[in-house]
Amino acid sequence: MLINDINLGETFYILARERGIEQAEYFMDVIFPSLPIKNITNTLIDVLEAARIKSEYSISYADCFAAATAMREDASIVTGDPEFKKLGEKVSMVWI
Repeated sequence: MLINDINLGETFYILARERGIEQAEYFMDVIFPSLPIKNITNTLIDVLEAARIKSEYSISYADCFAAATAMREDASIVTGDPEFKKLGEKVSMVWI
């Protein structure tokens, strides 16, 4: 499994907002390192690809990083977020 650094940051702020900063830090320090998930960093080329997706589709900028990462890594996005339906067949999806 993969996660883009931008989406990992998104996970952190959602946890911090909903459960408190201590729980978000616990997730990052204890839980996340134990998961079989590789975080993917971004180059300027990667950032521009996410921006290209954003210019074409009405989805959040963070979701554009997930889409760009999936395309670059030939991976599927695992999501329940209906916003990703706007991408059509541009990216492989696994719906939960």
